[in-house]
Amino acid sequence: MTPNIGSTDRIFRIFFGLVLIALPFIGNIAFFEPEWVTVASVVIGIVLLATAAMRFCGLYRILGIRTCRM
Repeated sequence: MTPNIGSTDRIFRIFFGLVLIALPFIGNIAFFEPEWVTVASVVIGIVLLATAAMRFCGLYRILGIRTCRM
């Protein structure tokens, strides 16, 4: 797998991944009351963190997007 996620994209993915994982648990926000919304938020956050760690996004590959310089 060749990297297709650049530095800026990686920083955004890490930030939003951490926010999506933490937000349902740190605040008493009505949006996260249904359990499926909390689970979806955490799963999406984990996916964002994983793609940032691997510097590879399968969806980017399918769409032909590349945000890194190589």
